[in-house]
Amino acid sequence: MLKVALIGYGYSGRTLHAPLITCVPGIALVAVVSSGPAKVLADYPQVAVCATMDALPDVVDAVVIATPNHSHFELAKQALLAGKHVVVDKPFTVSVIQASELKVLAENKGLVLSVFHNRRWDADFLTLSRLMASGELGELLSFESRFDRFRPEVRLRWREQAGLGTGLWYDLGPHLLDQAVQLFGSPLSIQATLEVQRPNAVAVDYFHVRLQYQSFVVNLHAGMFEAVETPRYCVVGQRGRYTKYGLDRQEEAFKRGELPSDANWGHDPQNGVLETSSMTSNVTNLPGDYRHFYSGFRDCIASGAPNPVSTDDAVLVMELIELACESARMQRTLSVAGNQSILPANS
Repeated sequence: MLKVALIGYGYSGRTLHAPLITCVPGIALVAVVSSGPAKVLADYPQVAVCATMDALPDVVDAVVIATPNHSHFELAKQALLAGKHVVVDKPFTVSVIQASELKVLAENKGLVLSVFHNRRWDADFLTLSRLMASGELGELLSFESRFDRFRPEVRLRWREQAGLGTGLWYDLGPHLLDQAVQLFGSPLSIQATLEVQRPNAVAVDYFHVRLQYQSFVVNLHAGMFEAVETPRYCVVGQRGRYTKYGLDRQEEAFKRGELPSDANWGHDPQNGVLETSSMTSNVTNLPGDYRHFYSGFRDCIASGAPNPVSTDDAVLVMELIELACESARMQRTLSVAGNQSILPANS
């Protein structure tokens, strides 16, 4: 039994990590570090609640970091130095230097370090991955991935305040980048527009990022003023187009108090549409299941199975996040290899 401590019991810790940890066989949630013990004990009366990581019981094997982004590095480093395996919520850290240091530390300590890029196990992404592997779309021409919302008012939460690792690019950008990298690998260049659009906003709340590959383009987009539903994916190949509306339902199900053991978990009824010159057909979604991240983390520790999200992948995502910020600042397209400016952004 892998004994896990959860650091942080805010939105992601309470809504996603705690229920996932308790739903995966072979893993036990034994402790939570939180400043609100009553809230934790109301949900999990059997766990130990600690004020700091230093107070965790010795039986803890692994630590899950689910705290504000700016604290990820120091907490993960502390846990690794204490000999614990570590999961860090996305984004991995707030800089490439921090991410690389943690990667080397985990390797030197012989510990498993993974990053919670849970949207690899979204129903729509699993379905899209299967469709692209089938070759039905033909040679890829363009790929668009959007994560739009209609939230015109700034909310009082750390993600929307000024500071390191805040804003929409550090919140949703890691999801979209990780999915793109899983499908296509590292791009040749990146061009980014990062903006603050809402009244009274102080952190990025809009982004449009273009990843150039050898023979196709990937566009990643998110904004807070989309009152009309936009496609989650729009993929064009030489043989046809795939369009998918709607988000994976797992996070909303967790918010309603549902669990992965419930019937039809991970089912997304909003199918995508495949259009070719000869037909139009619905593409039934595969079931999504975020439990695969934690079962993979468990198996990586227990038997040396592949890390569900390798540190190499997580560092690459951080490199692209940081490079996009530089591209937006300079208003230029930047080469991913060597971080060299190659073209004006408006050329």
